[in-house]
Amino acid sequence: MEKFLIEGGVPLNGEVTPAGNKNAALPLLAACLLTDEPVILHNVPQIKDVSVMRHLIESLGAQVEHLSAASWRITARDLKPADLDPNLCRLIRASILVAGPLAARIGAFKLPPPGGDVIGRRRLDTHIIALRALGAEVAYDRGFSFQSDGLRGADFLMDEASVTATENAIMAAVTARGDTVIRNAASEPHVQELCNFLNGLGAQIEEIGSNTLHIHGVTKLHGGEYTIGPDYLEVISFVGAAAVTHGTVRIKNAGVKNLSMVGHVFERMGVMWNVEGDDLIVPADQELKILPDLDGAIPEVKTNVWPAFPTDLISIAITVATQANGSIMFHDWMFSGRMYFTDKLVSMGAKIILCDPYRVLIQGPNQLFAENLESPDIRAGMSLLLAALAAKGTSTVRNIGQIERGYQDVDKKFSALGAMIERVED
Repeated sequence: MEKFLIEGGVPLNGEVTPAGNKNAALPLLAACLLTDEPVILHNVPQIKDVSVMRHLIESLGAQVEHLSAASWRITARDLKPADLDPNLCRLIRASILVAGPLAARIGAFKLPPPGGDVIGRRRLDTHIIALRALGAEVAYDRGFSFQSDGLRGADFLMDEASVTATENAIMAAVTARGDTVIRNAASEPHVQELCNFLNGLGAQIEEIGSNTLHIHGVTKLHGGEYTIGPDYLEVISFVGAAAVTHGTVRIKNAGVKNLSMVGHVFERMGVMWNVEGDDLIVPADQELKILPDLDGAIPEVKTNVWPAFPTDLISIAITVATQANGSIMFHDWMFSGRMYFTDKLVSMGAKIILCDPYRVLIQGPNQLFAENLESPDIRAGMSLLLAALAAKGTSTVRNIGQIERGYQDVDKKFSALGAMIERVED
């Protein structure tokens, strides 16, 4: 096991380039199972969750060749209806994403329950509702059994705008017989990337980016080539790091078109950025100050489905808010365990009231002090890294494997910006 030692209080300065979007790479790797022709993916992030997904599709008969570290050729010519390894599936939530492609290509298979971050209950019902609407028979007994003699297009309403369920439904529908309309679909950037990728392979998906997708089923998909876009969650993590250390950071190829709502929220905490082309620059000379609502009311930031503020960024925003002058409430109604990491910020000196499992009230600014920390999940782990960078003294962050599930070379990137961060054996 390894841990990070971080000496805080050092302003970050320099340039950094984010890796490819993890939440796009995972469904794209699963979607490669839909065609028997080679597919080349560029800008594949070198992180643990992507490595697990690679092993999953290889266990099903796909061949993965490295053209370079970040460019892979995937060929799923002959799939085998093997039972997936439950030990692999429980490592990542995204293992459920093979359900749609396998329902389309194989028909009959078994799938163990997925794993992933422990941030509260994470429903799978929407996946099943969607696949059943397309003609798959699904049974559940501490795992899933799927049976299909050919999927058929359908017009159906998702009972929630689940990202992964939308992605499963899209992958199942693109080669189903007839037309499909998916209503209340998720529209996050990675869902849009999946749609554009599949259209490049011959799929016919319309109204991309909306919450109503129209899909005309095609007989077969062909091979192709696609470059994964930047991870906007990593981009905002570096924005937060620059803000809490009062440094100047240029984030190259930041995918700024996806950051409008996030920009509104961070502006309310006094965090501004400039845009040059597709680069984002966070300046050092800015005052971190909470902008109250009308009549001086305490503002409330709520997570919601895209294009609203995403749940995966609430942890980063909370750490930034501890360094801003004023009061602000954060409300994440999606996951009942998302806020529990805040006790670690409190131990560092943050003034945070955990109102209930879904809401926290923050009064800042707070001088943070070094602490021995444990990373509970990917996003909370990164937020604790930011807190350590802002803290007085040297902090220890353990369980860094959780962070590295979603962030590539995080210690090297922070070091290149001047952070005093060291990886050591625990």
